[in-house]
Amino acid sequence: MMSSTKSDNKPQLILIFSGKRKSGKDYVTDLIQKRLGDEVCCILRLSGPLKEQYAKDHGLDFSELLGAGQYKERYRADMIQWGERKREQDPGFFCRLAIREARQPVWIISDARRMSDVQWFWREFPQECRCVRVEASQETRQQRGWSFTPGIDDAESECGLDQGVQFDWTISNDGDDDALNTQLTQLFTLAGHKSGHNMMEQRTVIVNG
Repeated sequence: MMSSTKSDNKPQLILIFSGKRKSGKDYVTDLIQKRLGDEVCCILRLSGPLKEQYAKDHGLDFSELLGAGQYKERYRADMIQWGERKREQDPGFFCRLAIREARQPVWIISDARRMSDVQWFWREFPQECRCVRVEASQETRQQRGWSFTPGIDDAESECGLDQGVQFDWTISNDGDDDALNTQLTQLFTLAGHKSGHNMMEQRTVIVNG
């Protein structure tokens, strides 16, 4: 796809996050966005345009599909298969939709799931991308409500980035906020450098606020 599909403003840094269900990707990325601020950083969810189009095609409630409740879980497997068919036709379809209104210097892709997602961003923005893996123990994930579901947890949407990607950071997210804060220090420093903002002026991450 031609570069005219990109955002009007080229980002200075793209943080591509991946991780298993209930590893806490949204918690970590929301925390980073809160720390960096709306002017510096935006969260771009590839699942957003996917769910929006799926809801339109199937007459469903888009807002409910964005949530974490049983409504989304009821349609998850079919939505995954529908998304795969879209990607087979056009691997960059959801990526282009996700970035169309991004203007901030730092982009967070909070839910990369497939190698094709990562490859598209690396191809379109080869100098700006960094890959981040969020991990949590199986016990922690179970405490957060996860249980193995055939057709979902063994599908490409969950396993597509288990190998083949050299992550710049691997973040352990097992509920220790102090440890999490320490792990994110280098990431904040890089984001501040790339965006031209001094993040050292705001050293404390508010994780429960």
